[in-house]
Amino acid sequence: MFNDKSILITGGTGSFGKKFIKTVLARYKPRRLIVYSRDELKQFEMQQEFNSPVMRYFIGDVRDAQRLVQAMRGVDFVVHAAALKQVPAAEYNPMECIKTNIHGAENVINAALENNIEKVIALSTDKAANPINLYGATKLVSDKLFVAANNIAGGHQTRFAVVRYGNVVGSRGSVVPFFKKLMDEGAKELPITDPRMTRFWITLQDGVDLVFKSFERMYGGEIFVPKIPSARMTDLAAAMAPNLPTRIIGIRPGEKLHEIMCPADNAHQTLEFPDHYVICPAITFIIQVDYKTNAIGELGKPVEEGFEYSSGTNPHFLTVGELQELDRIYES
Repeated sequence: MFNDKSILITGGTGSFGKKFIKTVLARYKPRRLIVYSRDELKQFEMQQEFNSPVMRYFIGDVRDAQRLVQAMRGVDFVVHAAALKQVPAAEYNPMECIKTNIHGAENVINAALENNIEKVIALSTDKAANPINLYGATKLVSDKLFVAANNIAGGHQTRFAVVRYGNVVGSRGSVVPFFKKLMDEGAKELPITDPRMTRFWITLQDGVDLVFKSFERMYGGEIFVPKIPSARMTDLAAAMAPNLPTRIIGIRPGEKLHEIMCPADNAHQTLEFPDHYVICPAITFIIQVDYKTNAIGELGKPVEEGFEYSSGTNPHFLTVGELQELDRIYES
């Protein structure tokens, strides 16, 4: 669907952006592939790896509304990946997080509407479901903005959807590279916040593939949630460093023991498909859509009353061996 199309990705120099661009270039023949981000050094380094004639690099911040409008001219599809993502940093710098994650989302929506973009997908996080930290709260607001944007589109063709998933193996700032750094520095133990802690787990490639598939499946207004495994942090430590003991350090500001991607309060809006869930809009759109059959004909069914998709009660947990295999995939 991306052949001869122009695609823009905000926050394109991040872990997801690099994998997304690498995959698009390998599978499709886009007309233009635009990286929009604010870090000139990362863009310079990225240009050394991705120098296809279709590549474009725009310096800009999602806080800059007019720059976004300029960058999206002639664009067909937008992936919104830019965000401030570190939970403790958001707790200590709340206004900066709000400016990027909420006001930035609003700017992306307005720029997409002004340029009559065809489809926009915003990346979300499990922390946006029943949030207890500022990062999660800002992403919940962002999700609501992108869902409601379908109602303010008016005569524009632009449609908006959200993709929500859990921790990404090896992404910047995540626990895997953090553990690796400690091990490389000769650490005698690995820090664990709480022995009961669990997280949803997904590879970068699976995250990218989910976004591709969601572009095909979407009508507009959906929150797409993949069925992915959970991992216990103690098992992750055992997989990465079986000979090292762990030390319990306590939960950091704003952290949960378990993450949720489909809250029980949204069960009446949630549909189950073979490999994913869809949280349907709570508001009524001008254009009525039957989300039980998606845009490529897949059939979904309502979940049971009170259904909750939590990393702590997920039926699929990764074993230590499976985590070691994922670690090898990350290394390759």
